[in-house]
Amino acid sequence: MKNDYLDSVIKQFLYYKMLGEKTFDQIREDQLFFQPNPDNNSIAMIVKHLAGNMLSRWTDFLTTDGEKSWRNRDAEFENDLASKVELLRLWEQGWKAMLDTLGSLSAGDLDQIVYIRNQGHTVMEAINRQLAHYPYHIGQIVYIGKMLASNWQSLSIPKGNSAEFNAEKFAQEKHRGHFTDEFLDPKA
Repeated sequence: MKNDYLDSVIKQFLYYKMLGEKTFDQIREDQLFFQPNPDNNSIAMIVKHLAGNMLSRWTDFLTTDGEKSWRNRDAEFENDLASKVELLRLWEQGWKAMLDTLGSLSAGDLDQIVYIRNQGHTVMEAINRQLAHYPYHIGQIVYIGKMLASNWQSLSIPKGNSAEFNAEKFAQEKHRGHFTDEFLDPKA
């Protein structure tokens, strides 16, 4: 049995995935690897970290610790990807692991205990932990992309359009919906 919580978090994760991808589309390939100084991460490094985290956390999610012995977290912060194709392959691999796992869960799993570095979390707490972690990094990707893009197209309400956006929303009848519906399903 599914529940509203699992459906909601899947939609929220897909929304943040979309924000990252719309950022990738607005910058040149070389800008994915731009690092202003050695202490800052490039978009590619952030993608490597996200993919590494996702693969570690979501592989055998219910049965093994979320910090896998095969993960090399420090290597995730090396700016060594060679191409956008390689970056997108890692990106998709990480998201697939997470989304497949979330899609396999049921409401009955939410109170089960899983471990991350030997610290117990309910499944819901573990999901919430990642729902805070991944958007944090997607925000970094968007911020870097916005600084580098030559003609940035807003991923939210463009500056100066708040009144128009709100007028359109308040012209509709009150209804139940998820905030991501209009972004993930333009017909909604």
